[in-house]
Amino acid sequence: MANFQEMAMFFAINNVEEHANYVHNERQTRNREYITDPFTLSDRLFIKNFRLTKDAVRYLIDLLRPHIISNTRSSAIDLNTKIFSTLNFLATGCYQSPIGNSKLMVLSQPTVSRCISEVVAALNLPEIFQAWVRFPKNLSELSEIRNEFYKETGFPGIIGCVDCTHVAIVPPSTNLNLNENQYPEYIYVNRKGYHSINVQLICDSKLNILNVNALFPGSTHDIHVWNNSSILQTLQELHRRNHKDFFLLGDSGYPLRQWLLTPIANPTTNAEIYYNQRQMSSRSIIERCNGVLKMRFRCLLKDRTLHYKPEKASLIINACIVLHNICIANNVPLHEDEDEINNLGMIEDDAILDDNHNINNRNIELTLGRKQRDRVVQYLFNRNDVV
Repeated sequence: MANFQEMAMFFAINNVEEHANYVHNERQTRNREYITDPFTLSDRLFIKNFRLTKDAVRYLIDLLRPHIISNTRSSAIDLNTKIFSTLNFLATGCYQSPIGNSKLMVLSQPTVSRCISEVVAALNLPEIFQAWVRFPKNLSELSEIRNEFYKETGFPGIIGCVDCTHVAIVPPSTNLNLNENQYPEYIYVNRKGYHSINVQLICDSKLNILNVNALFPGSTHDIHVWNNSSILQTLQELHRRNHKDFFLLGDSGYPLRQWLLTPIANPTTNAEIYYNQRQMSSRSIIERCNGVLKMRFRCLLKDRTLHYKPEKASLIINACIVLHNICIANNVPLHEDEDEINNLGMIEDDAILDDNHNINNRNIELTLGRKQRDRVVQYLFNRNDVV
């Protein structure tokens, strides 16, 4: 009797499972019948959902096709779906299940997660990342960017604006190892009290991002990020070779150098006051760039928070930078319904570095930086007088 009851229970459970699988498969089949091809959306809705234009997405599909392995199974996710699901996540910051419920894609949460990993990894490949995020490599490119800055701002010599912004992440594991979690968990807590990656950006006058460093925890000071930047070495070498009419603009948290001009801490003359006004006005380009980046790819906003380990979060940030530059190159407009965002993760430094932070002015680089800034101060003031 016991054996009969056990067999009956077994068949009952089996029937329930088969029915559940049948219902699930039927639902998936019905859903797929109603899936809308994203390319049939209006241009406005397409940009709202994916941030890129249709032509830009077609370019992205062709760009990534050689680098994402296609599965031959009939049930495998095609490349277009992988890219669309990733773009929708990066654009909205909504965590995967809304994508699965979308009429544009019927995917499970784990599947979407795998799609994001594949596409983000491809965008971080050197042959793709370095092609789209690159600092000028020669004097001709430097001069072109400097001329564009001058047309935009009237400020001579600028080849980029530099600043740091914070991208929120969930608290990482407290277990340290060589491949992941290289820093203790508390190192990621920034001065505003939340866990983040401190991301250094350098942009040109068109808001194109020339360089990004997304490797440091949130508590890392902006100067430490800058001192470990490859661009610092590039600019130092440029000035050693006597090409001294090229420099970046930074805020008062950065050290004054020939290649990095900062505001004057305590301006006393009209020329110095005017210089500060023009320096800060020109430097606002990096703030606008950061705003456009985070309005486009809202996964980077503090309120959204990247729910990934720091190493994966850095890859996602890099991927967003590549896509941002593709948008700039294709003149993709911001979606008209974007709300104003106030918290962009740019944290002002408490300790302002002024000209006297080196005792007795013995720092030759500081002295040369002062001379460079004085020349620019006088140039701007004289030009303003003439105008």
